[in-house]
Formats: sequence, structure tokens, C-alpha cells
Amino acid sequence: MHPDAELDALLDRVPVLQGVPRVVTELAGGLTNQNLRVQTSGERPGDYVVRRFRGDPELLGIDRDAEHVNTCAAAEAGAGPAVVDYLPDVGLLVIAYIDGVTYDNSSFDDPHNLQRAARACRRLHTGPRFSGEFDMFARQAGYLRTVQTHGYRLFDGYADHLDAFARVGQALAVRAGPTVPCNNDLLAGNFVDDGTKVWLIDYEYSGNNDACFELGNTSTECELDADQVEALTTAYFGRSSRSRLARVRLQALVSAYGWSLWGAIQSAASSLDFDFDGWGQERFDKAAAGLTSRRFEVLLEDVTRDD
Repeated sequence: MHPDAELDALLDRVPVLQGVPRVVTELAGGLTNQNLRVQTSGERPGDYVVRRFRGDPELLGIDRDAEHVNTCAAAEAGAGPAVVDYLPDVGLLVIAYIDGVTYDNSSFDDPHNLQRAARACRRLHTGPRFSGEFDMFARQAGYLRTVQTHGYRLFDGYADHLDAFARVGQALAVRAGPTVPCNNDLLAGNFVDDGTKVWLIDYEYSGNNDACFELGNTSTECELDADQVEALTTAYFGRSSRSRLARVRLQALVSAYGWSLWGAIQSAASSLDFDFDGWGQERFDKAAAGLTSRRFEVLLEDVTRDD
């Protein structure tokens, strides 16, 4: 079957898309999904995003049913787009299209955007609990087992930092608070500004987690500088806090060290034409630099403070 005919047949499986004229446009991004904007006209006009799952969910620790449930919860919180349909048998999640500007890293150069991003995170975090927990320490251990079991290439020197990574976990546990529903993968492209508010999209790694992991992951994925990380943290919590800032900075290292293994797995297992090895190496290099920096010991001390 021709690829276009195959796609048409697949979209015909979605009730809201059946029997009406439609225009399909592939959206940029999506390393574990093909994202399609589908605009319908005629009797049932609408504007949707069809997420077509791809990749090996078991290798990457993706739970598609939880993604669906959590995308619904994010919509209920007013943080994410509405869910239109979910067809697990054919690997599709259909959500409402948000007509807005997708952020890139430079978007955070505007202090106002940092404030709005913080509000978007709080909106999500105060919404309904998610299905499942997300713990990067457990995920990192699982990813590492996958790399070792399959004989995938590991970044040179990766194991040298396992002890420091464990020390971070011990320090974070001292004053750990309750978890909140988190996206856990807020790179810049997952912030969409419709001019009124900022929406958060893409919940395939979502789960209940430390809010500071969300902020730390965002800070490293969006290449925020030290002042921007402090501004984001202060905006989120409503006041400056030395211990919370340390927590965000340490969680940024946790994020980079853990997600780097995602790149190692994808480099070996994915058929996509993308430099997963370079993607993972970049994150490992960030983590290694932070875990060996002069301020590392200070962060471990600060995160246990009561300020």
C-alpha cells in the first residue's frame, strides 16, 4: 500500500476524521511519535493533532495508556490540550490543536516568558494526580541495565560518576516533599503560547514527581543560564530560596545524567535519521561537568538546609 493511502486508511479509523474533507500536515519534532496536524472542514470542521506512536516503548519506558490518562488529567487542569480520542490498537492519540507560538530556547531570554512558563508548570502541578510515578533514579538504573544487557555503547567515563549521582539522590531525599503531576520532558518545543496563556504538551514521560525535577529538567533542556534558572525557580515558588534553587540545580544534573542514556539506547535501536549519540553525549557532558564542579559540594549542603 502506498504510504499516503496507508495514512489515509489509518486516519479513517478515527471517528471524528471520518467522512469529512481533511488537510494533513506533518509537524516538526517527535522522535518517538509522528505528529500530524489534521484540519477538517465541511459538516464537522475541526483542528487536531494526531500523535502516531513509533519506537519501542518497552526499551524507553513509555506507558502509552498512562500517557493517555495523564494527557486527560493535564487537560482537566487547564495545562494541556483537550483529548479527542485514543486508539491504542492502532497507536494513535488525538488531541486538540493549539493555535500558538511554539517556544524555542531563545524564548526564555524574555523574563516575562520565564514567569509565564513557571505559571504553566504550577497550573499542571496543582491539577489532578497522574497515573504512575516518575523517578529518574529508578529510570536511570533501568536504562543502564538496558544498555548493558543489549551491549549498547556507553559514553566514555559514564560509570565514573555513579557514586556522585547516588550522593545527589541521598541529599535530595533529606527534605523531599510530596510529589506532583509532572510532564518530566519540558524541552522548549513543549511550551506553546496562544497569546493568552502557555500550554504544556507531550505527556509520554509524565508521572508524579518532584516539582524541582520539572524545573531542573526544563533549565537544562532549554539551556537556561544561572540567572534564568534562579528567576524560573523564584517565579515558581513565589520567593527566593537557597535550598530550592539548589534542588533545581541538582535535579538538572539528575535529568542530564539519566536522559543521556535515552540517547544511548535510541542511537543503537532507532531507525530514525537523527544524531541520538550526539544528543546523549551532550547531556552526559553537562552532567559530568556539574557532578565534578567546585560548587557540587555546596549544592549538596544547600539542598538539605531549612531556609
